[in-house]
Amino acid sequence: MRYASRRASQAPLVGRIREIAEVRISYGYRRIHVLLRREGWRVNHKRTYRLYREEGLGLRRKRPKRRRSAVTRTPRVVATRPNERWSMDFVSDALANGRKLRVLTVVDAYTRECVALEARATFGGEDVAAVLTRVGVERGLPTAISVDNGTEFTSKAFDQWAYAHRVQLDFSRPGKPTDNSTIESFNARLRDECLSKHYFSTLAEVVVAMKVFRDDFNTFRPHSSLDDLTPAEFRARLTIQPTANRPQYGSPTGPEMG
Repeated sequence: MRYASRRASQAPLVGRIREIAEVRISYGYRRIHVLLRREGWRVNHKRTYRLYREEGLGLRRKRPKRRRSAVTRTPRVVATRPNERWSMDFVSDALANGRKLRVLTVVDAYTRECVALEARATFGGEDVAAVLTRVGVERGLPTAISVDNGTEFTSKAFDQWAYAHRVQLDFSRPGKPTDNSTIESFNARLRDECLSKHYFSTLAEVVVAMKVFRDDFNTFRPHSSLDDLTPAEFRARLTIQPTANRPQYGSPTGPEMG
């Protein structure tokens, strides 16, 4: 005489949640829920969270305690359109034989799109300028680039390149990585979801992995600050307006570009 539930079995949904969590080991329940909805599962975030917790898939991340600053910081310039402001930095890693390598990361501050992801043994100011020149030919250059005070970004070669192409270099304050939080967040995702998961034997393997990660980040990975859209989807929905007072790439006196 006991009540028998007529609710459909949750086993398929639980299985799919576990499959996603095993492949995307750094994804929490929110991002897994976005992927489920994208695949057509009719489930709300509360059920996703409950099943996620029941399966013991919760992530544990130790966050360092931060002291509140007593000094009011100057508000940073916020990007208002695509290709207006980029953020750039380096991520360091090593191969299996102990050989050091560096990855140049460049992100559009407005669309969160990974503009460039270049891996090499060493970088100089000329190398950074060459990467940005190649990217500029494909999509144009921004008005400003947020960087830290690394030697590659403060070198004379890179400063001359920025002056010649009318790109403003916005340097972070020493010891204040939060001044360039966009690229710091991207670098954390790169390390958690790619560099820490692979064991690279050669630099060629790193180059391939960077290409795969960049494509996945731009076209598949949902971004919470973009309303769970991918950077490619977010950029596609925008109506690009012409950028005022911005010369065409490679032509100081050319027409304005978008």
